[in-house]
Amino acid sequence: MDAADGLYVLGGVTEIGIIADTHGELHPGIPEAFKGVDLILHAGDVGGDHVLKALRTLAPTMVVEGNNDPPGLYGQAVEFLVNDLRIHMSHGHERGWWPTAEWMAGKYTDCDVIVFGHTHKKVSTMVGQTMVINPGAAKNPRPSVARLNVVTRALVMITLPKVPA
Repeated sequence: MDAADGLYVLGGVTEIGIIADTHGELHPGIPEAFKGVDLILHAGDVGGDHVLKALRTLAPTMVVEGNNDPPGLYGQAVEFLVNDLRIHMSHGHERGWWPTAEWMAGKYTDCDVIVFGHTHKKVSTMVGQTMVINPGAAKNPRPSVARLNVVTRALVMITLPKVPA
């Protein structure tokens, strides 16, 4: 990673796995869902270092702090460049309880892609020229994650099977 204008510039990244709101649980379908990704983004509410350790066995992982993570453990937000895309990731709780795609795009206006979590609801939408992604929560009752190809800008939202209690 090289720093340019205060941003990380990542090379060699084509596929990004996007996950949020694990709350200490790593769904058993994650390794298959993220097979072959070059980078994983975790948009907060990790719930324990064991989750990040497991994700890092699949690919390098960037993480931001969620409202349920210990304060100061991770950064509040990260912005970086990959394949000429400026990507912002934060948990979304900077908005309060219910961040929307429109609010996130209005706050981070200089980004091509915005990744957030917090609501446990899947979002994949364009707000103007900005792609806004919330992968949903990667835990029951509706576990989901996402994959983004940064070359084609193709986004796939992946619904995982519910894990029996």
